Amino acid sequence: MGKPTLILASASPRRRELIARLGLTPDAIAPADIDETPAKGELPRDYAKRMAREKAEAAASDEGFVLAGDTVVAAGRRILPKAEDEVTARDCLALLSGRRHRVLSAIALRAPDGTLRERLSETIVMFKRLSAEEIDAYIASGEWDGKAGGYAIQGLAEGLISRIQGSHSAVVGLPLYETRALLKAAGFAIA
Repeated sequence: MGKPTLILASASPRRRELIARLGLTPDAIAPADIDETPAKGELPRDYAKRMAREKAEAAASDEGFVLAGDTVVAAGRRILPKAEDEVTARDCLALLSGRRHRVLSAIALRAPDGTLRERLSETIVMFKRLSAEEIDAYIASGEWDGKAGGYAIQGLAEGLISRIQGSHSAVVGLPLYETRALLKAAGFAIA
C-alpha cells in the first residue's frame, strides 16, 4: 500500500508554506468554492469551525486525506471581514487599534473513509494604539488585501503588534501544532 495522498483544500500560498514547515507537500491543491457568509447570529468560533468543515467536505476525495482550514479575526462577538478594499482594511485597523482581539483558526481533516476530525486554535493578538500615519502607511503597503481583519501578521503588521498569546502560525493561517496532531491522530504518516 502506497503513501496516502494529502489534498489541501486551499489556494492560500501561506497555508502551503506553513504545511511545508511540517515536512509535507500536498499532492493536490483543491480550493473549496463555498458560500462563506456567516449565518445570522453565528458566533466567530462556530463560524470558523463550520467553514473548515464545509471546505473539507466540498473538496472530499476517496483518494486521500483532505485538509481544510479557516481563519477568523474576531473583535468580541463580531466577525471581521476579509479586507477586499482600502475602506474595509482601514475600518478593521481602526477597530483593532489599541485593543486585543481573537484569531480563531479552525482546521478539518477528512479521511478517505469519510471520517472528519477537527481542531480549533484561539490566539489573542494585541495591536498598539495606531496613529493615522501608521494606518496610512500600512494601507499603502497593500498587505491587507484579502486578509481577515485587514492585516497580515507575517509582514509589516508584526511591528504594530505589542503582544500575542497563542499560535503565531494560526494567525498566519494554519495552526501547525494542531495540524500535526490532527494528521497523526488520523494515522497520516508525519515525523
